[in-house]
This record gives sequence, structure tokens and C-alpha cells, in this order.
Amino acid sequence: MTAYQFTGGDRMFDDRGNSDATDLQTDRPHPARIYDYWLGGKDNFPPDRAAAEHAISIAPDIPQGARENRAFLRRAVRLCAEAGIRQFIDIGSGLPARGNVHEVAQEVAPDSRVVYIDNDPIVLTHGRALLADNRTTTVLTGDLRDLDELLDRPELRELIDLSQPVAVLLLAVLHFVGDEHADAAVRAIHKRVAPGSYLLVSHSSSEGDPERAAEVAKTWDNTASKIHDRGRADVVRYFDGWELLEPGVDFVPLWRPDGPTDGSTRWMYAGVGRKA
Repeated sequence: MTAYQFTGGDRMFDDRGNSDATDLQTDRPHPARIYDYWLGGKDNFPPDRAAAEHAISIAPDIPQGARENRAFLRRAVRLCAEAGIRQFIDIGSGLPARGNVHEVAQEVAPDSRVVYIDNDPIVLTHGRALLADNRTTTVLTGDLRDLDELLDRPELRELIDLSQPVAVLLLAVLHFVGDEHADAAVRAIHKRVAPGSYLLVSHSSSEGDPERAAEVAKTWDNTASKIHDRGRADVVRYFDGWELLEPGVDFVPLWRPDGPTDGSTRWMYAGVGRKA
């Protein structure tokens, strides 16, 4: 496995300076890098920052919403790990940030195994560098719309045994695909995972502030992934066939908060389900 060290122009280079000819598409914004900017990260480019700032100009609390989503990730992953889950698949993982899935899960159980998947090659670059010495965690490039193919990848199956319970994370990713692909993804997960598995979902919605949400949605106009805002009922439907844990589907900061929620945002819904 080559650990790429740096980027130049729109290409990735290995530690010997050889280009692997991967097009990073740095001339257009990418959802993972927009999100990285909102979280205060450094792995973004001018088009990503311009798109991110467009959203902030309309909704200054957007970065807060991104941080709240990361906090939900930590709470939900910890819940799964404490329930005995030792396998995690994070689809649409984004760029590394504080409180990654493997950090939370392996704090509870050091033998936890984690596979990160994202369609931005920069995620692969930084993820591999971050995890070079972690033998129970890996990063793959892939697309939610090819979920069955992803679950059959040899690299994934080296760490994940689908005959045993697994937690699958779809955090802030389903809203980047249309209804057909979103529905197919959650159906495939339910079909492929073992009883006792968990599904973790967070999803953008316009129900908290429809007018501002319509303007914020333009942030993704020039990306390869337009945003599809959906309502609470749509997110609840993703858990058909799952036992939806309390408090059901609610706004991200209100899902089992571990602190005050005054002034929290209403940009995203979240829920956790368990397969009986």
C-alpha cells in the first residue's frame, strides 16, 4: 500500500515524487473538502472555500452544524462499541478530523476494526498517512451508489466479517444521491449485514429553515454531487426493517445530547437503528 505524501496541481504524488495520475478535481468544490473547511481543516482548495463561504454568508451557523454532526458521530459510535460492536464501516467518511470513528471505537475496545470509504481521492491520501501504523483500520475509495461492490471488496473483507454484527455509518452522505440510489443503499445494507448490526444516519433537511436552506443548497451547484434535502419522514423511512433506537429521528444535536442544546442548529436529522 503506497502512502502518498503530498499533492501538486491536480495530481497526487507518492513519496518519490511520482504522479499516480489521479485527478483531484481541485478546480471544482467537493463535498468532503467543503465539510473539512467548515470543521476548520486545511485540506481544501479555493473553490471549496468559496462554496463553503457562500453557505456561511447565508447561514453563519453552518460550521456549528458540521461540528454537531461530528459530535453525533462520536456519541453514536460509542453507543455501538459499548453495545459490543467491534466492526465499523464509515461510508462517505470525509477527511480526517478530531474524533474519527476508529479513535472513538478503539478507545472503548482496542480490537475494533474500521473501514473508511469516500469518493474523494484526497481522503485516501490523508487517511492512509494517518493510519499507516494502524493494522485494524483502512481507507478505500468508493461510491455509495456501488454499495454491493464495496461490501464485496477484498480489502474490506480482510477486516470486516459480514456474518457478524457491524455498524454502518451513512453520515451526511445520503443527501448527495437521488432517491433511487439512497433507497437502494439502505436496502442493500439491511440485506447484507447480520442481525445485531446497527445503521447510523444523519441527513440534511430544509424543514428547520426552508428559505435559508434553499439558498444554502446552491453551495453544491458546481460540485459533482447536488444536495437533496429530505424531511424527517424520509429519514425515518430509511430505518424500515430496523429497530429505531430512542429518541427516534431528531435533529442532530437533540439525539441523546451529552450537554446543553440551547442555541443548537436545525440543519440535519439523525437516527440509529438496530437489526433484530
